[in-house]
Amino acid sequence: MIANTVKKTFSLFKPNPLAEQIDFASKDSIPIRHLAIGFEGEKVDLSFYMNNQFATIFFATLSVFLTYGEDLVIETARHHRDLLKDPILKQRVTSLIGQEAIHSKLHNEFNDAIVELGYPVTLYRFLGSNFFKYIFLQFPQPLKLSLMAGIEHFTAVLAEYMMKHEQNFYFSEDAKTRALWMWHMLEESEHKDVAYDVYEVLNGNYALRISGFALAYFTILGLIPFSASLVPVFRKPQEMLTAKFWKDAKRGVKLIFSPKDGVFGSTQGQIFDYLRKDFHPNDHDTSKYLEYYKQKLLSEGGALHPFFVKEFTPKVQAA
Repeated sequence: MIANTVKKTFSLFKPNPLAEQIDFASKDSIPIRHLAIGFEGEKVDLSFYMNNQFATIFFATLSVFLTYGEDLVIETARHHRDLLKDPILKQRVTSLIGQEAIHSKLHNEFNDAIVELGYPVTLYRFLGSNFFKYIFLQFPQPLKLSLMAGIEHFTAVLAEYMMKHEQNFYFSEDAKTRALWMWHMLEESEHKDVAYDVYEVLNGNYALRISGFALAYFTILGLIPFSASLVPVFRKPQEMLTAKFWKDAKRGVKLIFSPKDGVFGSTQGQIFDYLRKDFHPNDHDTSKYLEYYKQKLLSEGGALHPFFVKEFTPKVQAA
C-alpha cells in the first residue's frame, strides 16, 4: 500500500513534454545589450520609487536577491540548452543567458553603491548566497527548470506593471537608477517566454511547474518583503521612532501591496494565471509596449541612451 502511494506520488511529476512543434522562427529575436551606468552611492536616491523610501527599499532588496535568482537562471539555462534540439530555441536561450548575466552585473554594481547609504548589502549577500547555494542550487535539474520558469513569470508580471506605470519612474532626478529598472523591465519582457518554452519542450509536467511557481512565490513575495522590512532596523533604527517613518512605511506598503494599484497587490490575478493548465506567458501581450519602450528608451534623449554601449544578437547555430 505504501509502495503504491509512493509510486502514485512520483507519477505526478512524470515528464510530459510538449508534443506539438512551436514555430520559434516566428518569434522576434532577442538582443543582448551592454550598458555602462556607473552608480555613485551618494547620488542614489533611496526615495526613488514615487518619492517613498519604504517602497524604494523594497526594490533595493529585490535588487540584491535578484542577482542570485539571475545566477540560478543562467546555470539552469546553460544546462538545459544542451538538451534542446531546435536551433532557434537554443539561440533564444543564449540570449536569455546573456541578458541575465548583464542584469546580474549591473545590479551588483548598484548594490555595491548603496552600501555607502548604510544598506545591509553584505549581510543580505551572505544570506542570499548561502540560501541559493545550499537550497535552490541543490534541487534536481527538473525542479530547477520549473523554478526558473516560475521566477521568469514573476519578473514578466513585474515588467508589465512597470510598462503600464511609466510615470512611477519619474518622481526622482536619479537618472541612473531609472535606467537600471527601465532597462531591466524592457529585457524581462523581451525574454519572458523563453524559460517557459524550454520547460514545456523538455518536461511539461503541470504539477512540477506549479511546484516551481510556489517556490518562486514564497521567495519573491515572502522572503524579500520580510528582508526589506528589516532594512530600517540595520540602517537607521532611530528613524523608526518618528511619525514620519511610519507614515512613509504605510504608504510604501500600499505602493507595493495594495490590491487597487500596488506593484504586486494589483497583479495577483495575473500572477495566479500561471496556474492555468493552458497558460503561456504570451497570453499577456506586451508587444506594443516593447515597441514603444525600445523606441523611447534607446533613442537620443531616452533614459538608456546615455549609458548604452552596444548590442548584438547571437547567431543561430546549426542543429
